[in-house]
Amino acid sequence: MKKIYFLLLATILAASCKPRSNQSQNSNDKPVITVTLEPLRYFTEAIAGDHFTVVSMVPKGTSPETYDPTPQQLVDLAHSKAYFRIGYIGFEQSWTDKLTDNAPHLQFFDMSQGVDLIYDDTHIHHHTTDEEEHPHAAGVEPHIWNSTVNAQIIAGNILSALCSIDKNNEDSYMERYNALCRQIEHTDSLIRQTLATPGADHAFMIYHPALSYFARDYGLHQIPIETGGKEPSPAHLKALIDTCKDEKVHVIFVQPEFDRRNAELIAKQTGTRVVDINPLSYDWEAEMMHTAKSLAEK
Repeated sequence: MKKIYFLLLATILAASCKPRSNQSQNSNDKPVITVTLEPLRYFTEAIAGDHFTVVSMVPKGTSPETYDPTPQQLVDLAHSKAYFRIGYIGFEQSWTDKLTDNAPHLQFFDMSQGVDLIYDDTHIHHHTTDEEEHPHAAGVEPHIWNSTVNAQIIAGNILSALCSIDKNNEDSYMERYNALCRQIEHTDSLIRQTLATPGADHAFMIYHPALSYFARDYGLHQIPIETGGKEPSPAHLKALIDTCKDEKVHVIFVQPEFDRRNAELIAKQTGTRVVDINPLSYDWEAEMMHTAKSLAEK
């Protein structure tokens, strides 16, 4: 990792003298805000409106636990007005210090401030790359955006950050913030109605435990297949099958960046459905509703 980092720095120094890329030379030359994830881009764009161009550091279809930015992304980041981090995701734990060194003028804002964090041993796992390990900080469950409660807090943090860096448009940001909060509240109401459907499941299995905050919001039981970043052993797999039967689980959620084999094996043994979800999608509201509807379907 250290070798790669120094190579990236050399590339940055060489590229910094070149014209800015299309990513930074956005339409109408609007200032750029860089965020870590697509869901955070959704919230930020909802409040920022046309005043900023918002770009995600972790591209669609890649894992935010292990992603390494390209040299061009680091060059582009140096031209950003601010960086919004989601809080404790693996990419941020590995790269925030390096990003700060690369762009010391850049303002960093933590969107997890004020969130009631979940501390979970299943998230004390390491993603090893060359010489370094990338743990989740102190076992924090990092997927804070999969929650309507947390979404309101994230929106408030975005509002504060935008007003800090662009005071001239505070009224616009406040208006759009209020509209987003109303939409989040509406989504929460729809989810509660959906989960109140007679026969809706109150327990679910999931490959990677990304729905801890969703489960907490709605009194659900999340059963992860993966623990500590590792696939289940044969003994653990048998225990999961037994748990699935005992808890009357009917749905196993699998994210696109993870292997489906164990989920499909459990489903075959228990008669449950494997349902694809994508908590990293830009379409935050649609994903939240998809998760709820999957638990209510027969």
